[in-house]
This record gives sequence, C-alpha cells and structure tokens, in this order.
Amino acid sequence: MSEVLKLTILTPDREFYEGEVVEVITESIQGDIAILPDHMPLVTTLKPANTEIVQKDGKKLKAFTSTGVLEVINNELKILCDSCEWPDEIDIDRAKAAKERAEKRLVSQKDGVDVKRAEMALARALARINLK
Repeated sequence: MSEVLKLTILTPDREFYEGEVVEVITESIQGDIAILPDHMPLVTTLKPANTEIVQKDGKKLKAFTSTGVLEVINNELKILCDSCEWPDEIDIDRAKAAKERAEKRLVSQKDGVDVKRAEMALARALARINLK
C-alpha cells in the first residue's frame, strides 16, 4: 500500500504544481471527489472548483481549478485544466465583474446568448470568489 500520490497539475501556460500528496479534493461533473493513495484507475471531467491539496507533511493548500480532466493511474494523479490559480493570484474585482456579466447574460437570455458559456463563466467566477 502506498502512502502518497504523485500529483501533477498542468495548464496550457505552466506546470502549476508537482509533488507528493496524501489527498486531493475537487469537483467532477458527477460531484465532489476525493483522491487518496491506491485509488482505482479513473478518468473524469472536472468542473470549476476550489481544489484542496493535502501534502505529505500534512500542509493543506487550496487552489482554483477550471474545467479540465483528472486522471488517476498507479498512484499518479494528473490534472489538466484550462487555468489554475493560488488564492493570492486571483483578481477578486475581475472575478466579481465576470460574475455580474454572466448573471446579466443569463437573466436577459436575448437571442444569441450562449447559455452554457454564460453558466460556465458564472461557475468560474463563483469558484474564484469563494476561494478568496
């Protein structure tokens, strides 16, 4: 039995995190998910969420993770996502403005409004705001 997972979080811009962890808690399209050492192989789609990382030394880290894919195989956990930010990297004013824009789009639902896109923008904004 392994005591740790090797976690790698990648975005198109950077390698966000790499290290040994004992738990990762995030949100898939099916709901909340916790990954522990010796987790069965898994591939799932992620929703924008506040992801908690518990390092080997017990230190807890929190980060915003956007839409993406999570893969677990042989105690290696990979998260590939559109964007990922630590709390101090989040521009709260920008997130609040994005939330307001998305809410206005959803309320008006004028011709040409992409509802799914507005819902995803709202989900990203809320996750960022709630992480701060």
